[in-house]
Amino acid sequence: MFHHVKELQFNARVSKPDVHFAKLLLEQFGGPNGELKAAMQYFVQAFGCRKAAPDKYDMLMDIATEEFSHLEIVGATIQMLLTGVNGELKNAADESDLTKMLDGKATKENYIHEAMINPQFFIVSGGTPTLTDSVGNPWSATYIMGMGDLTADLRLNIGAETSAKMVYENLMKFTDDIYVKESLRYLMTREVAHLQMFQSALDSIKPNFPPGILQSDPKFSNKYFNMSKGEDFKGAWNEGKSPLLGEEWKFIDDPLQHIQDTNGLLDEKAEGTNRTEKSVQAANQKLSAKRKSQIDEANAASEGIMSW
Repeated sequence: MFHHVKELQFNARVSKPDVHFAKLLLEQFGGPNGELKAAMQYFVQAFGCRKAAPDKYDMLMDIATEEFSHLEIVGATIQMLLTGVNGELKNAADESDLTKMLDGKATKENYIHEAMINPQFFIVSGGTPTLTDSVGNPWSATYIMGMGDLTADLRLNIGAETSAKMVYENLMKFTDDIYVKESLRYLMTREVAHLQMFQSALDSIKPNFPPGILQSDPKFSNKYFNMSKGEDFKGAWNEGKSPLLGEEWKFIDDPLQHIQDTNGLLDEKAEGTNRTEKSVQAANQKLSAKRKSQIDEANAASEGIMSW
């Protein structure tokens, strides 16, 4: 059940209208890294773990609902930045002069040009926020990412929060309005908070690597192929031990020769790891049985009736 409180989560303010920045801010209203995308992504992901992981369900629903609150903040800010446009467009009896808006910063030709790039923003919307990105592409459910596995979904969400944080960080460079920056900084900071929540939730799942159930093939999980010739670099990603599996990285300096020597990798041997094909298959079966048992038990019907 959703219950709308007629009060913004953060008291968004604007010092003066700014049509241009309102258009940019649409990126976080209906764009691929925006608040609606985040809200719907976490909302949809939550359904799959309602019974099996009620604590993660609670977190996902809380954050999804907060993202809807952020969507409201962004929409309210856009509307305030468009102050004057809505009324001017309603002045249908007389010829409107939009060039008088924003203290003469923009000319009518600029508005016409922008209307051609994003016609809905000025023509169809009537001076209100639209569920598009900053250039008019309509919001799409294709933005939503979810794999039905918490270890995968939480990693996707960490990436989503990272992208959203960077968009807010970049948006702050395009406005001088201290009140708008205040709101953007708040929204950016909540992305950082959510990222940490998702990371903590991921860390609480044991094991959580690799994502999913099936373990990786020990013949290839620690091989680094030097696929670009030139100035080569060494680092924690190709020497020493791998961070999650704890295997010794094997640097393949000449991938072509290595592939030829191993019959197209068919004769590849596992090196630098304690994992074997036998241990991998045993881990696959153990984790499969564990996860299946958890889900089956959590979703078992009571007296033949399933209840949410």
